[in-house]
Amino acid sequence: MIFKSHMEQALSAARAAADRGEVPVGAVLIDPQGKVVAVEGNRTREYHDPTAHAEILTIRAACAAAGSERLADYDLYVTLEPCAMCAAAIAAARIGRVYYGASDPKSGGVAHGARVFSHAQAHHSPEVYDGIAEAEAEQMLKAFFAARR
Repeated sequence: MIFKSHMEQALSAARAAADRGEVPVGAVLIDPQGKVVAVEGNRTREYHDPTAHAEILTIRAACAAAGSERLADYDLYVTLEPCAMCAAAIAAARIGRVYYGASDPKSGGVAHGARVFSHAQAHHSPEVYDGIAEAEAEQMLKAFFAARR
């Protein structure tokens, strides 16, 4: 299969999240055949749910569509380094590959902070690729937070 990035769809979901007043993070889940099965942006404020991160919402939708709690060989594209909660959900779902844009030194759970996938207790460690459309993802986040200060 030829690699095709789906980060533009994740960025679009992040822009939509920002338009709703949510922190602009978007995620896309791709099944092993290369089909987009879920696209979401953050909805924590809209749903009054601190777990309604883009990654969690896409995992829930993809699991429902697959009829399984496991998403082996699926690809997740997300505009920001997943936090520890999302990284734990990614490991629990056994997602095969994670592609993310901007690093998150403050709240990240993959390359920063908890580094969930590097722990012996991690159920699964996906392949991780960072820096995909990093500049655009980072700029969107900076602009969002600057507008609120």
